[in-house]
Amino acid sequence: MTMDITLNRDREQSLNPSLTRNMELLRGEILENLAALPGKAGLVFRPLEGEGAFEYNGDALFESASVIKLPVYAVVMKLAAEGKLDLGEKLLCREEDKLPSCGALQHFTGEFPVDLRTLCALMITISDNTATNLILRRFGLDYLNGQFRELGMEKTRLERLLFDAEASSRGLENRICLNEIADLLERVARGSFVSPEVSREMENLLRKQQIRHKIPGCLPQGTAVAHKTGDDTGITNDVGIVFAKRPFVLCFASNKTDVPEANRFLRGTALKLFEACSV
Repeated sequence: MTMDITLNRDREQSLNPSLTRNMELLRGEILENLAALPGKAGLVFRPLEGEGAFEYNGDALFESASVIKLPVYAVVMKLAAEGKLDLGEKLLCREEDKLPSCGALQHFTGEFPVDLRTLCALMITISDNTATNLILRRFGLDYLNGQFRELGMEKTRLERLLFDAEASSRGLENRICLNEIADLLERVARGSFVSPEVSREMENLLRKQQIRHKIPGCLPQGTAVAHKTGDDTGITNDVGIVFAKRPFVLCFASNKTDVPEANRFLRGTALKLFEACSV
């Protein structure tokens, strides 16, 4: 398999020579370790100031698992800001809507209404699958894909609802492009996604992520990370903003991999990048 390794020199600004050398060495180490991971892996690293941005398979497509919930959330927030949607709108959660694995709604008895703002919060912070499918059905996959394109995400795409075994058996999988997800997170971090207010609201919700064994797993206690994870058989992904002294965007995806090994790589890499951006 041919790997795409690209250094985004147009993003770089000058730092002092010792920091530049250290980042060059670290980048080489990370790229070497990425290439050794089982399966297909990708990573995008973008400091929000200064030099050192690099990527590995940044334009490739990866099965998204729950990371697809991040661009879905972005679309909902965009529509609400444009006055096309009321976040107080309530959707009915029925017994047949309830999905296993992640989430809280599956444990509620009976049928009940849930507003869109709450559904988004559950979808992001605890990766609630029931909440996600309610949102996907509310808008439709084709409409959401059209909105993705309006946001500049040409490759990131919804192909099916979550836990749709029949669609999955036909090879339909939700997919992400790490560079597109990094673009979205960078806009959120810079306050330029829709508006500063919308960006801050999104960032604040992503900071409340409860699944914290990946990017934040080895970071110093109290380090803020605004992120969204994704997991499935042979898949482990995490994408987010790490608030080091020099904040940075870090997006990682790995498909058909050894999940524990990939997670160890991600935790160690996040720590090394955090330390490099904290001097």
